[in-house]
Amino acid sequence: MEMGMGMKVFGLDMVACRGFIYTVLILNFVFCCQLILLQPLVAAIDGKPGDPATLFERVSQSIKVKKYSEALAELNAAIEADPALSEAYSHRASVLRQLCRYEESEESYKKFLEMKPGNSAAEKELSQLHQARNALDSADNLFISGDFNKALEYIEKVVLVFSPACSKAKLLKVRLLIATKDYSSAITETGYILKEDEANLEALLLRGRAYYYLADHDVAVRHYQKGLRLDPEHGELKKAYFGLKNLLKKTKSAEDNASKGKLRLAVEDYKAALALDPDHSAYNVHLHLGLCKVLVKLGRGKDAVASCTEALEIDGDLVEALAQRGEAKLLVEDWEGAVADLKSAAEKSPQDMNIREALMKAERSLKLSQRKDWYKILGVSKTASMSEIKKAYKKLALQWHPDKNVDNREEAEAKFREIAAAYEILGDEDKRTRYDRGEDLDDMGTGMGGGGFNPFGGGGQQYTFHFEGGFPGGGFPGGFGGFHF
Repeated sequence: MEMGMGMKVFGLDMVACRGFIYTVLILNFVFCCQLILLQPLVAAIDGKPGDPATLFERVSQSIKVKKYSEALAELNAAIEADPALSEAYSHRASVLRQLCRYEESEESYKKFLEMKPGNSAAEKELSQLHQARNALDSADNLFISGDFNKALEYIEKVVLVFSPACSKAKLLKVRLLIATKDYSSAITETGYILKEDEANLEALLLRGRAYYYLADHDVAVRHYQKGLRLDPEHGELKKAYFGLKNLLKKTKSAEDNASKGKLRLAVEDYKAALALDPDHSAYNVHLHLGLCKVLVKLGRGKDAVASCTEALEIDGDLVEALAQRGEAKLLVEDWEGAVADLKSAAEKSPQDMNIREALMKAERSLKLSQRKDWYKILGVSKTASMSEIKKAYKKLALQWHPDKNVDNREEAEAKFREIAAAYEILGDEDKRTRYDRGEDLDDMGTGMGGGGFNPFGGGGQQYTFHFEGGFPGGGFPGGFGGFHF
């Protein structure tokens, strides 16, 4: 029995032994793995021969994938472990220069040059640092002064060449692109920034602003909203977001009032919307057009011409603006201008029958404006009676009879001929009616052409006119009692 108990105890001891041995083996394996994984960091800290090369290779790889923080952390750890590791200072200076952390970078370059005096590579990079820093300062000042193209040149050709990871320079470049109205490039550049840091609030603001100026307001709103979710109190994001909301609200109010026939209210709303951001050309072109259309309906031709002209200065090929300006010019009796605008609109949109009808109307108005105004020549209104027309004719015929204007006979003959032609049209009920309708009467003899009415007959000075009852006062000296001479 004692022997059995001994075997059992012995058996239990053997199991425990095996468990202990397995545990030791597993722990030893884990420890070895940890040593392998930590070997590069240990090597960097220990500064063993050959390890710096491995460290700098890792730093180089981190920079390639734009993990600048990791690269700096490794370099700082290496310098802390071995302050005499000169190459670590050089590499750290280079990383800091690329990030445009110029003061820190300069300190590291100087520390390296203390250890390695006269190193040409370090001296060259230090010179590049100074160039980049000066260029960035210059670009800032040029941006403030409004010389955007020159500032952009400094950023692209100097700063981002020597400091390609400079966030400040990248964001300034985007601001400059927006200032020069290169919105597509601004969107591209902010896309690169947000790919590296999707929570960059300034990049979200600027990208939203670029979409805003392209009138892609839905996308602009999404960028502003994303930024405000990250920082609800961001001043510029709040201003941009609520400014856009206000613009859209004013526009909708203007369009609603126009559709309801509340034209004067629509005019005020359109003007208020335009005042919110005069630089928003891509959107304001439609506001100017909307305002022009309302003003045409109100009969305010001069104001309508101005609004449509604003739209066409933004987009010269906007057919509707050309057509509306043509209509507006008809209101101010600029017949030639109306024909020019409507003809241009018809050429751009040949299938639009409304434009073609407006063009025909403008051409007819132009033609009517170019014919002689017989009413004006006789000095009577368009509603004058036949007796008023006859009375005016007699008076003017006496006034401009060539025999009474010996000193200016040629002028008098021309005037007299014109007066007679006017009376030929207006003194005839049928011809007058057709003239008032705008019909072409040139082929009926209007004193305008070779076969027309000529009070001087075949060109000589003997001609005869007859007025019922003769001229008042008897006749002209020289022998004509019934207006025959």
